[in-house]
Amino acid sequence: MDAHAQLLLVLLVGWASWPFFAGSLACGASVLHPVVLLPGFGCSQLDARLTDAFDPASWAPSCCGGVLRGTKKGWFRLWNNHTALQEDLALVPCYAELLRLVYDPAGGDYRNVPGVETSVVAFGTTRGFGYGDPAMRNFCMEKVVQALEAVGYREGETLFGAPYDFRYAPAPPGQANGEFSRFLSSLTALVEQASEKNGDKPAILVTHSFGGLHANAFLRRSPLAWRRRYVKHFVMVSAGAGGAVPLLQFGGGSSSPSSPPADPLSFANTTRSFAGAFSVLPSPKVFGHAPLVITRARNYSAYDIPEYLRACGFSGDEVARYVARVLPVTLGFGAPAVPMTCVNGVGVPTAETLVYWDGDFGAAAEPDEVVYGDGDGATNVASLLAMDTLIGADPEQGYFKSVLIRNTSHGGAISDGFALDRLVSEVLEANRDILGQFVPVSK
Repeated sequence: MDAHAQLLLVLLVGWASWPFFAGSLACGASVLHPVVLLPGFGCSQLDARLTDAFDPASWAPSCCGGVLRGTKKGWFRLWNNHTALQEDLALVPCYAELLRLVYDPAGGDYRNVPGVETSVVAFGTTRGFGYGDPAMRNFCMEKVVQALEAVGYREGETLFGAPYDFRYAPAPPGQANGEFSRFLSSLTALVEQASEKNGDKPAILVTHSFGGLHANAFLRRSPLAWRRRYVKHFVMVSAGAGGAVPLLQFGGGSSSPSSPPADPLSFANTTRSFAGAFSVLPSPKVFGHAPLVITRARNYSAYDIPEYLRACGFSGDEVARYVARVLPVTLGFGAPAVPMTCVNGVGVPTAETLVYWDGDFGAAAEPDEVVYGDGDGATNVASLLAMDTLIGADPEQGYFKSVLIRNTSHGGAISDGFALDRLVSEVLEANRDILGQFVPVSK
């Protein structure tokens, strides 16, 4: 029986188990809609090169030689260069500085430190995904790629990747947002090319974590007619629509190179500099006035995040940027007006309230107590389910499905066997109605 006959049989007899349907697709990949993957935070590789404007003596003369040796005239792997950092931990603070962003008040936008140019690796492919540390492999989408290839998807033919510079984040329309705007243009072109390469079939976007926030902003800022022409389905995995309480823990970062950690992002002055550092803080729209941080002197809700940031030592300018650049995007998170499926893990203890009795939020501070609730270990269940409510408030949204996978963590949603099976089945379900024979019911 050929692939077309197998597919027809599935449509005639109804939905069987997804592995059978997957086999039919694997035998005839031409029926597949192209898939574009957007990975989570830190999963996109970045290259860098240094120009004559770079002045290492101004910040880390003791270790810059190791970074600069052999790289001054060309590109080198900036993130994630796990191999180099394992060989020489003294390089970690240097890489941390090269990753740092600075805010240009005159241009009203973020940029690299002077003399550093960066580039996302292998845009358009999944080869730019990954985490150099073997212990972090399951955090990225390697297993998703393998699972999709097992049902017939092929790199560069029906499977594409959209890595991005995770240090940046969307700003409200009308504000300077150079790097993110370039990403939106590149993603638009990639989706169009993927469609044209597959008989003009619209694409399926599949995202994990922070990638879902980027994809949502991308869709909401694209013309509705374009979305309906080029986007078949949006599958958003482990991306809360309202931020996460655990990310209010700013303590524990290092700002001193005297005893460097193994990860450049462990440096507080690096991660705090990122445009996206605050884009996943709890949204007032989702968490309301519930106390998220408790001290003897006062409590902080999602509405009090500006005051909380000041108490954590952020400058007035940094807090003002949160209010002007981040909060409007957070409050504006909503339905993408394309068929959508949210896949989330739940049943994992997740920090819901942080207690600092003495109000000490310093770099080395840890909460005195943590009250846990439901979620995926990284994102609270209220945020994971927020899209269900937002969808209902938008008459243009149409199809929406919410899938909850019990006892599954934030990373487990893209790496645990059962979760991977379910994710692939949702992608295949998005493919199934291409002949107009099967339209799943929202649930």
